[in-house]
Amino acid sequence: MAESFFATLKTEFYYRRVWPTRDRATRDRATREVGAWIEDRYNRRRRHSSIGQISPVDFELQYSLETAEVQLAA
Repeated sequence: MAESFFATLKTEFYYRRVWPTRDRATRDRATREVGAWIEDRYNRRRRHSSIGQISPVDFELQYSLETAEVQLAA
């Protein structure tokens, strides 16, 4: 699963940008941009086959609602 994630990260994010240097400012910018890509694109919009073709955020929301319903019924 991790290999699939990193392949997607490289294909959809990293290789589509120009990273001019390896100085600290560029590394900091890259770190922020990778985090933003993961949070916005990968977790919120991209559908995942291993969890029923829904986004991880939607999956967690569904799981939380189902768990709450079970707890209320008990």
